[in-house]
Amino acid sequence: MRDTYREQLDEILSDLVAMSAKIATAVRDATLALLQADLHRAEKVISNDEEIDQMRNDIDARAFSLLARQAPVAGELRLVVATLRMVTELERMGDLAAHVAKIARMRYPECAVPDDLRGNFSRMAEVAERMVLGVGSALTDRNIADAEDVQERDAEMDDLRRSQFRLMLGQDWPHGVEAAVDVALLGRYYERIADHADAIARRLVYIVTGQLPDDDATTT
Repeated sequence: MRDTYREQLDEILSDLVAMSAKIATAVRDATLALLQADLHRAEKVISNDEEIDQMRNDIDARAFSLLARQAPVAGELRLVVATLRMVTELERMGDLAAHVAKIARMRYPECAVPDDLRGNFSRMAEVAERMVLGVGSALTDRNIADAEDVQERDAEMDDLRRSQFRLMLGQDWPHGVEAAVDVALLGRYYERIADHADAIARRLVYIVTGQLPDDDATTT
C-alpha cells in the first residue's frame, strides 16, 4: 500500500514539473505576442490557460485524495501540503501569462510596449521564464541549490521593475497615460510571476529541510 502511495505522490510531483514547463512556454509565447504584436500567439496563450487550470484541478483532487485515504504523517504530510500550495502558485503564474497575452491582443495591431522599454520587458520575461524553469528543475531533483538560484533571480526582477517606474514617473515620459497604464500592469504581471516562483522555491526548501525561511515562519 505504501509503495502505491509513493508512486502516486511521485506522479503528482512529475505533473507539477510538466505544469511548470507549460507555464514557462506560456510566459515565452506571451512575451513574443506582446513585443511582436502577434495576435495568433496571444490567442494561443489565452486558450491554453484553460488546460493549465485543468491540470491544477486534477493535481488538487489527487493530492486531497492522498490526504484522505493515506493519512500521511511527518515528511510525507509536509510534501502533500506543500504540493497543494505549489500547484496554486503555478496556476496563478499561468493566469498572469494569459493577462500579458490579453494586453497584447487588446493593443493589436500596435505594440503595447514603447520602444524604449522593449529591452526592459525582454529581460523581465527572460528572468521570469528562467525562474519558472528553475522551479521545474528544483522540483525534479528536490535540489536546494536550484531553489536558491530561483530566489536570487527575484532581486533582478525587482530592479527591472524599479527602472520601469523611473522612466514612467520621469518628467520626460513621452508616451501618454494609456501606455503608462499598460506598462504598469505588464510590469506587475511579470513581477508577480517571479513572486510566485520565489514562493515555490521557498516551499521546496521547506520540503527538503523541514524548515521555512524566516519570513514564512507563520505558515505551513
